[in-house]
Amino acid sequence: MKVYLLADFGSTYTKLTAVDLELSHILATTQCPTTVKTDIAEGLNHATAEIENQIGKFEIEALHACSSAAGGLRMVVSGLVEELTAEAARVAALGAGARVIRVFSNKMTKGDVRELETIQPDLFLLTGGTDGGDEQCILANAATVAKLNLTCPILIAGNCQATDECFEILSAAGKESRICPNVLPKLGTLNIQPVQEEIRALFLKRIIQAKGLSRVTRLLDDIMMPTPVAVLKALTLLAHGTDKECGIGPLMAVDLGGATCDVYSISAGSPKESNTVMRGLPEPEAKRTVEGDIGMRINAYGVVEAAGGLERLTAMSGVSMQETTDLLSQFSKNPSVLPETAAMEQLDKALASLALEVSTIRHAGTISEAYTPAGLMYIQEGKDLRDIRQLLFIGGTLIRTRYPQAIAECCRYSPARPESLRPEQFDLYLDKRYILSAMGVLSEIHPNEALRLMKKEICFE
Repeated sequence: MKVYLLADFGSTYTKLTAVDLELSHILATTQCPTTVKTDIAEGLNHATAEIENQIGKFEIEALHACSSAAGGLRMVVSGLVEELTAEAARVAALGAGARVIRVFSNKMTKGDVRELETIQPDLFLLTGGTDGGDEQCILANAATVAKLNLTCPILIAGNCQATDECFEILSAAGKESRICPNVLPKLGTLNIQPVQEEIRALFLKRIIQAKGLSRVTRLLDDIMMPTPVAVLKALTLLAHGTDKECGIGPLMAVDLGGATCDVYSISAGSPKESNTVMRGLPEPEAKRTVEGDIGMRINAYGVVEAAGGLERLTAMSGVSMQETTDLLSQFSKNPSVLPETAAMEQLDKALASLALEVSTIRHAGTISEAYTPAGLMYIQEGKDLRDIRQLLFIGGTLIRTRYPQAIAECCRYSPARPESLRPEQFDLYLDKRYILSAMGVLSEIHPNEALRLMKKEICFE
């Protein structure tokens, strides 16, 4: 039997999916601890052996992979105006699958410099100014970065009148630099795809080597992309379909982990009414946001702080204040702990609900009223997701819980927060076998088969 193997090298687990392409069937899935501190091939070999235990002896037709091992792709970005070029750089980096550790705007301060040297990111994205606009900010930041003990590659994607000089400044200091087209060539125009392609190229060339993944290249046909890019590709394919098979339409997806919460939307999100005008940057149709302060274990306290405090968490869970405090302490000390009691299960349900409420509000656009001489107008910032009819839960707590529908309610448009343009009505789907990253990898080679497998495997709740 010939089998297509698709691997996802995560920071904690190496996940493996075995596919029979001829039958359009997922034969088995498994996960084993990622052995990034020793030999990362060990985790892959253990997972392959587990697949063999499930389906018997097989011949590997191909083995492709994505990765977020050892913390994923850690990026710092800088721009001129926080709401414009800096935000454009952040959107570009997130869409390329990076973890954006820090965003700097305007000229970097001494405190910014100390923070950057402490972070030591995998990539630095230097932007600033529209084409023909301000040059001083990006040039000053290039000169500052040139003096730092920073070894990562630097992508320059700002005002085209200043990028050559930035490159000369950085190259003279021995920094590896590359020039890309401006992420914000003019106000209201995003141009993020070239930067995203360059980020992916650098990931393949340098980050794989740095994370030890080159040790498995002899076993693999290809390591294609960061895991979040694979997920975003899978979701885009699922929404749009191909020229041979239709997709399911606009959707939102949520992946809630122990430390972060990723939210995805595949939707134009344009204003619905003629008396609504857009403000701020245009949004990419395929959008990813990452909430680095929201998580079920390491960042459980972040959920509490962002959602309104312990009182709200205890009221929602029905667990006493003292027991809630004790359990939160336990969660932070032991991030791998699973709910073992009724109180832990109820607290997990409440934490997940509040985490999704905060994360989806941050992801979705907002709308506000404005009175003008022409009458009442509405100002929209970000994407209007009210017409989305599909919500997808990905992996982890959202798949293990007995209460997915109740948790999903916290992603819905609420009269209590009328300014938040979240989905009004939706069907809930579960990626119970965590196949999306695998399907994103497969979609690069066999998009029609990947689409059919997702439509077949992702469960309606």
